[in-house]
Amino acid sequence: MEEAILEAIRLAVTKIPDDVVKSLQEAYKRENTPTAKFNLENILKAIEIGEKERIPVCQDTGTVTFFVEAGVRNPYLGMIKELINSALEKATREIPLRPNSINVLTNKNLGNLPIVHWELVNGDRIRIAILPKGGGSENCSALAMLTPAEGFEGVKRLVIEKVKECGGKPCPPIILGIGIGGSSDLALKLAKKALLRPLGERHKDGRIARFEEELLEEINSLGIGPMGMGGKTTALDVKVEVAPRHPASFPVGVVFQCWAHRKAFLEISENGEVRIWQ
Repeated sequence: MEEAILEAIRLAVTKIPDDVVKSLQEAYKRENTPTAKFNLENILKAIEIGEKERIPVCQDTGTVTFFVEAGVRNPYLGMIKELINSALEKATREIPLRPNSINVLTNKNLGNLPIVHWELVNGDRIRIAILPKGGGSENCSALAMLTPAEGFEGVKRLVIEKVKECGGKPCPPIILGIGIGGSSDLALKLAKKALLRPLGERHKDGRIARFEEELLEEINSLGIGPMGMGGKTTALDVKVEVAPRHPASFPVGVVFQCWAHRKAFLEISENGEVRIWQ
């Protein structure tokens, strides 16, 4: 199982998922300015080299975040935390990953330490989503506590202003995750978890789906473009997740993801069999 987690990390950092590649290829066809096409062409070349050579697509291999849906009847549940730690340590040496964990007091490099979000669920399977998150895009993430009166129009203003402010910093074309409701910490977690959904997949609630589409259209009208140098494609997609909120609060988390939208998934059955996919 440690080797399976290692291979899932390797898959995430060396192969950009097909849905992302397809979206980048479509963006290349849409663009009509030389600079935008040049940037997208180089992005697609980097993706091709990473997959062919099995090397990281980007030198910033990110903070490796794990979302674990842990089936309470799975006999391996007690081992998962240790397996994630050891697999990530091995991945850092073997793939290799850039050691990105720094002690905030001493600035000592600690290698790579995972961020793990746990959710206990019924059943006997453990599902793990792996999201390596680069520092440039992460630096643009934001939390806002809007007033309930501001509602979804307030969310739209917040997001557009944040995208304008960040410009080329998060290495666009971006994928934007937005979490609305819950509490301050939950809103940001929802925003990051939203990035795990396939590109082009809309929210099951039609009202939220329309909001995703409206935001995507408005963001792409800004002209920031690939790598912030102008063009039609500033974002590949917008994903929104929601949770019930307190009557007096309207939390909004915004999480930026760069074009190198790295992710992988694995599932561990009760008999120890493992399935890996993107």
